[in-house]
Amino acid sequence: MKNLLSNLKIEIPTGIYIKDPETSDLGKRIIEHSIILIEEIGFDSFTFKKLGQLIGSNESSIYRYFESKHKLLIYLTSWYWGWIQYQLVIETYSISNPKEKLIKAIEVVTKTTEQDSNFSHINEVLLNLIIINENSKSYLTKEVDTENKEGVFKLYKNVVKRLAEIIVNYNNSYKHSLTLASTIIEGALQQEFNKQHFKSLTNCDSKTSPTSFFIDITLKTVTNDR
Repeated sequence: MKNLLSNLKIEIPTGIYIKDPETSDLGKRIIEHSIILIEEIGFDSFTFKKLGQLIGSNESSIYRYFESKHKLLIYLTSWYWGWIQYQLVIETYSISNPKEKLIKAIEVVTKTTEQDSNFSHINEVLLNLIIINENSKSYLTKEVDTENKEGVFKLYKNVVKRLAEIIVNYNNSYKHSLTLASTIIEGALQQEFNKQHFKSLTNCDSKTSPTSFFIDITLKTVTNDR
């Protein structure tokens, strides 16, 4: 399994980038340092000029990989959801008990992120902070329907669908599996945001995680479904 993971490449939809950043050292540095810079100054203040200065490269060289910072953000969020998807597969594939499998799946999509040594040029901890604070900016645009048709949100949707399938496996009469799955995923991000910025709006803190809340509410909701 370790050998398999070390060779894993998360496949990002080709319409997001002009040149695959995974194919060159410069491309990997663009991804590595864009995560660092966006987490540090925020997406709104982030520019290719600032990124170029950070990596010692011309701004024009970054445009050879991404046509805009919006597409770069979509790349980063897509990579994150692809990474979550592969964790869902790995962490749940050997679990046969439907309840245990559902609990583990919720843990995967809501837990605190840890560094993954399989991807040395990507800091998953910083990327998770970007997802918490900036994820909605990747799709709250006028172009969302066009980009959705082009498949740029495929990896995020795959995570929702996989979690929904695990919910149905636990209770095949439950009628709102997709709604619940997307609520768990988005809700966990919102509660992490509240923990950081709106502490008076959540019961989640250093001792109480969003994971415990979403396991509790999901099991009660799905089990009590009529």
